[in-house]
Amino acid sequence: MSAVRFTAKQVLEHIFSNDSDCDEEADEEASEEEDGEEYNPEDEETTEDDDDDDDYDAAAAAAAADDDEDDVQVEEGQGVEDERDDDDDNDDQQEEEEQGEEQGEEQGEVEGEGERGDLRLCHSRRRSISPRTQHDIPRVERETFVSRNGQIQWCSVPCDNNRGVGGAAAAAKSNRPVAEVPEDMRPGPTRQAVGQARDILSMFRLFFTPEIEDIILEMTNLEGVRKYGARGDGDGCGGGGDDDHRHYADDDHEDHDRDRGGGRWKAMDSTDLRAYVGLLILAGVYRSRGEAASSLWDAESGRTIFRATMPLKVFHAYSRLLRFDDRQTRAESRAAGGGDKLAAVREVWDKWVERLPLLYNPGPDVTVDEQLVPFRGRCPFRQYIPSKPAKYGIKTWVACDSKSSYAWKMQVYTGKATCGGPEKNQWMRVVLDLTQGLRGHNVTCDNFFTSYELARQLLRRNVTVVGTVRKNKPELPQALLASKDRLLFSSKFAFTPTTALVSYLPKKNKNVLLLSTLHTEAHVSRRQDKKPAIVLDYNSNKGGVDNLDKVIGTYSCRRMTARWPLVIFHNILDLSSYNAFVIWRELNPT
Repeated sequence: MSAVRFTAKQVLEHIFSNDSDCDEEADEEASEEEDGEEYNPEDEETTEDDDDDDDYDAAAAAAAADDDEDDVQVEEGQGVEDERDDDDDNDDQQEEEEQGEEQGEEQGEVEGEGERGDLRLCHSRRRSISPRTQHDIPRVERETFVSRNGQIQWCSVPCDNNRGVGGAAAAAKSNRPVAEVPEDMRPGPTRQAVGQARDILSMFRLFFTPEIEDIILEMTNLEGVRKYGARGDGDGCGGGGDDDHRHYADDDHEDHDRDRGGGRWKAMDSTDLRAYVGLLILAGVYRSRGEAASSLWDAESGRTIFRATMPLKVFHAYSRLLRFDDRQTRAESRAAGGGDKLAAVREVWDKWVERLPLLYNPGPDVTVDEQLVPFRGRCPFRQYIPSKPAKYGIKTWVACDSKSSYAWKMQVYTGKATCGGPEKNQWMRVVLDLTQGLRGHNVTCDNFFTSYELARQLLRRNVTVVGTVRKNKPELPQALLASKDRLLFSSKFAFTPTTALVSYLPKKNKNVLLLSTLHTEAHVSRRQDKKPAIVLDYNSNKGGVDNLDKVIGTYSCRRMTARWPLVIFHNILDLSSYNAFVIWRELNPT
């Protein structure tokens, strides 16, 4: 009795139709998918900084539970005195606002060219204070701090230049609109994505393009002919040929039979590849990443769609033979690329990565962080990160939209170069590469990336940055590093004409440092923990990549394999599926 066959399009439609059924289980089982506590970007810092970040996140979690109440209420015991203080503060702020506007008009007429001119564009989009969260500006005496390297002079109060360019306090009062975003950078799906998104299948194929399919088909068929054609000619492999060929023979699927005597390989076509990819994605939708393939194909406990699409033996054969380059010319390609360790999948990876920014424009906030794709097999650039749930795997740098977690740009970290020493200023090079093309955006990153020099480089591109800072940075003033004898939940600020620095104390004798070119005033919230506005903005945007890891990990199509190129291919499918979902959701919100 012949089994019913499904086309690749029917498989993908079945996948997306079942997505809504799995969403109800997602909320209940999401926590069980996580191995340990949720990863914090600051956990890779030194031991002292780890303690700081743990304190910082603990305070963030405690404050989040009371966010709705604390954002609109003042602390107990203040009563009428706070109202009177607010009136006095409003009068003082109104006077400062009028003075700031006069200074801004005078400085706007004599504004110089070069970096000062770029700052006017950058500060024009600096964030106004949220109307939900009430803030105070603590009054402090003017002090001057010198950085540990002696090259930067910090001030305890905001510089006049900040107010002239457009401080946050003035922006909050005037509700000045953000600088107009160019038409080609409007947040959301691009015109190209909107014009080609006809149905669910076409949405996915915007990322998994026919050009990528052609490369995989050509290299896979080449590998199949070489391997099974040679064994059929009796090259000394002996009885091993029968064991391998049994993966191709199935009495119920004559189309997939292979001629054992001649050792022929029946070429994989686009329908076979799309069916194979569809089954991988469908297994992820069913959360069957850890389930054996034989269980999925089981006649009693398995699912019919797997058996009807292709035999299990054929699925195993495709998994073993899937290739993305010519293995015989790989050494030449690697040498031509300067010792490229990613040569086995470089062509497919580059063609896929260049599609990401063409189909979606991120919103005003972008997150830059690392992603660890789990893998414990042999790989020349496998990384060990103990703070990650998987601990071992392939590390990639990701720039994604902070709100939707759309993966906008990516790079695979292939370790140290084969010749020469370690890369200098890698953290700066990564952020500058991943944010190339952004204008008027804000970048949120952790203490591995954030530095004063990076902030200066991004400002020249009209891009601001908010991030935690390691305490060993030479540009920091010593006055903000001390945490002893400070009040709990206290904040110390330091400013330059372009940058704000805050030292926040979430626990006794434990402080955390954040740097921002987005904020220009020493705003502190009226919440119980008295968090500065810089900390609140960082908390709201730091989890873009972490959320991306969580959602693709829940429905990942990864299968057990010992080949690292296949691991990267599975990650490409996961990210393509999620990015397609983000675009489809915005085009079809109902």
